[in-house]
Amino acid sequence: MSMATVGFAADKKKTTEKKTENENVVEVTPQQGITPEELAAIQVLSEICPDLIGKKDADFAQGYERLVKDYLPNETDAVSALEKRSKDKGFKKYLKEARKDAKAAGDEQNTLVCQDVKAYQSQN
Repeated sequence: MSMATVGFAADKKKTTEKKTENENVVEVTPQQGITPEELAAIQVLSEICPDLIGKKDADFAQGYERLVKDYLPNETDAVSALEKRSKDKGFKKYLKEARKDAKAAGDEQNTLVCQDVKAYQSQN
């Protein structure tokens, strides 16, 4: 199974960290006790990836849907549930931090993350 990597995950407490040649890459692997920071990082992918890999990339949309569903398995429409959560006042601080982290990671790293999301296979 393929795993997506998030180079800008706001919270690394619940994710697995592994070193690459010159940076830390955080694997996106659904686990118990998902944090708002993780959900915000995933939501930010939906904001930045279309500009980085193409606005009408069906493979990305499908991979993203599988990723969100793994993180929100109890939601009938997980993507809509995450979008709704992103409009919640209390969630906005997590989104702000995730956007800052994505900006700091840069286009090259973010493009790699977006490519990983395209290839993401459900863990369930």
